[in-house]
Amino acid sequence: MLILKVLNRSKRLIWAILWKTYFLFNRKSATKTVVISPRSIIGLRYINFGNNIRILGGARLEVYQLEPYNAKIEIGDNVSINYDVHIGCVNKIIIGHGALIASGVFITDHFHGDPHAPANAVSYSTLELVSPGPVIIGENCWIGEKVSIMPNVAIGAGSIIGANSVVTKSFPPKSVIAGVPAKLLRQK
Repeated sequence: MLILKVLNRSKRLIWAILWKTYFLFNRKSATKTVVISPRSIIGLRYINFGNNIRILGGARLEVYQLEPYNAKIEIGDNVSINYDVHIGCVNKIIIGHGALIASGVFITDHFHGDPHAPANAVSYSTLELVSPGPVIIGENCWIGEKVSIMPNVAIGAGSIIGANSVVTKSFPPKSVIAGVPAKLLRQK
């Protein structure tokens, strides 16, 4: 059992060193500081990282290139993404400068199949990924623990999203929102 713990810890350390080395030598700008220790990244070349990014363990960043979309994730400067965050993209996801994203957050810009199709008319094994629109998270937003942000949503700059909320519509800047589905509680 001790050997398995040591091997698992060594594997995480090796991955962290490989990612840091990759970003140190392969990014366009030497000023980029990326500390990254994800569980998985799919479509790395379609992800634009800003300066001073922190992405902690267990994160999953997934970009799938599908017709008719030109998928990409853009992460601004000074963004902190905590443990076990899952970001899935087939269209576009933009995370503004200074955003703080807590643990367990799920951000997606797509559904599996048409969400308005009758339940008996679909076979779940053959559903295509469909994006009704991009996700845009404004600058200096604070996204609480285990929040889910659904497709075609824009969160205004300086907004706060309460823990365990499900965001299904857009909100203006400096909003304080929470709930399932998320509702505007007040504006700062």
